[in-house]
Amino acid sequence: MENNDDLELYVFTDEDGNDVNVQVLDYFYYNGDEYAVMTELAEGQEPWTEAGGDEEAPEIFFMKVVPVDDENVEFEPVEDDELSDKLFEIVNASFEDEEDE
Repeated sequence: MENNDDLELYVFTDEDGNDVNVQVLDYFYYNGDEYAVMTELAEGQEPWTEAGGDEEAPEIFFMKVVPVDDENVEFEPVEDDELSDKLFEIVNASFEDEEDE
C-alpha cells in the first residue's frame, strides 16, 4: 500500500450545509491564476492515488486557489462554464502527455 502522507483531503460545506469530502489531485497555473484539480469522495471511498483507487478515473472539478496569507489559501469554485471547459482541456492534454511518456 502506498504512503498516503502526500494526500490533500479537505471537508467543504455545500450550499445545503452538508459536509463534502474532497481530494486535491493536482495543482496547475492558467493565465496567472493557480487552480486545483479536485474530486469528491463518497462516504467510505478510498482516496485516489497514482496506483489507482476506484475502478474508474475520478470525476473532477476545479477550484481557484486564492492566497489568504503566507501560509493559508482558500478555494473558490470555478463557476464559469467556458473557463471550466478550458481547464478541463488543459488537464486532459496534460494527462494524455503523461500517458505517452
